[in-house]
Amino acid sequence: MSPRLLYRSVSIAEAITWSLLIIGMLLKYVVQAGEWGVQIGGFLHGLVFLAYGMTAVLLAVNQHWGPRLTALAVITAIVPFGTLPLDRALEKRGLLDGEWRRTRTADPRDDTRISALLRWMLARPVLLASIMAIALVSIMATLLTLGPPGGSS
Repeated sequence: MSPRLLYRSVSIAEAITWSLLIIGMLLKYVVQAGEWGVQIGGFLHGLVFLAYGMTAVLLAVNQHWGPRLTALAVITAIVPFGTLPLDRALEKRGLLDGEWRRTRTADPRDDTRISALLRWMLARPVLLASIMAIALVSIMATLLTLGPPGGSS
């Protein structure tokens, strides 16, 4: 899977889960259908929100995005449907072009430790996917233990 396809897939999934969360909130507060919509939509959105943040950071390192663009990419997930316009802007600017950087290039930005770690992890895709999945589950479990945002309702 190319960097572009991975980013786009997770970006779209993040927007879809925003829709599910908003529908769940409407069911709870407008239709008064109970908590189930928010619980399901909130859980799915939280999971994909975290996956999007991790994906954005992975892409940022691979594509040599600067710290500002990396932060912007992560922050757009906070705004409902914000990942979609960013996806389009990144596409227009060619910032999703290219393949995974599995080998060192002449680019001086490839001399960093983080780039070396990226190349090492990309050479071991099952390990990379496993680490990301474990991190995602661990973060989600911690957040669920802490409770919902704003406390219980």
